[in-house]
Amino acid sequence: MPALITPRDLPTWVPGRVTSASDGLGWKDVAHRAYRYTGLDVPIPAMDHFMVVRYRAGQTPMQRCFDGRWTKTRCTPGDFSLLTRSEQSHWYWTECIDVTHTYLSEALMSRVAADVMGRTVAEVRLHDLLREQDPVVTGIVDGIAGEAQQQGLGGAMYAEALALQLSVHLLRKYASVTYRDAGPVGPLSPSRLRRLEEFVETHLHEAISIEQMAHVAGLGVWTFTRHFRATVGRAPHEFVLDRRVDRAQRLLAQGSLAIKEVAAACGFADQAHLTRVCRARLGTTPARLKKAS
Repeated sequence: MPALITPRDLPTWVPGRVTSASDGLGWKDVAHRAYRYTGLDVPIPAMDHFMVVRYRAGQTPMQRCFDGRWTKTRCTPGDFSLLTRSEQSHWYWTECIDVTHTYLSEALMSRVAADVMGRTVAEVRLHDLLREQDPVVTGIVDGIAGEAQQQGLGGAMYAEALALQLSVHLLRKYASVTYRDAGPVGPLSPSRLRRLEEFVETHLHEAISIEQMAHVAGLGVWTFTRHFRATVGRAPHEFVLDRRVDRAQRLLAQGSLAIKEVAAACGFADQAHLTRVCRARLGTTPARLKKAS
């Protein structure tokens, strides 16, 4: 997937009847939606928020695939699921259920983690939990849901205070935090790397920035650059340039496009730019590559 979806995009992928929502209430860094769902089998793109799913009514066998691994359980009222941000998932259930979703922004979770630990945060991730019970979590998300429905005095401030409390609790019990002064960096997950490769291939004819690639991966630029180099062995801009050259070679070998058209299709500024890169990287020119075809 080329980009992270937002909570407002979710019904496109997981159709259900919205029974309450915080839309338009002016809340910051937290959002609420309640849904009534029939049984569904749905892949969900990576989201830009953390999500807590609170099961309110109905019960169902539940399966979820996260990072290539399926988990099976039965979800009943009082249970909740956690889904970290920036990761694809696949959900399958068979019965009708009523749920609430509480969404927390990356900015909130990172700010709280930094404040608590007094260190600069690189990334926050929630644990992969399909079924858990914790009265603190369910009590807070119920309070957030109630505020969306009742809209009392100081509603936005109240909801944001509850979100702060929820963030601290999740960080204590259900999260892992990477700090910028951490040790060795591990590789990107296969799903993140696949999203990046698809994004680059789709947008190769355009200017591609490191910020865009970091956004697709769901990471900050600093963290993304370190993880990307650890995974691919090259800086992001070098990777993109390699892909541009590979595509140019293929198009030139086909011989059906003019050199300036190949340059445009591969994201080079102009034909002269393509020529300079080919000389530096391949030791030849586009004209010679086209003639050799």
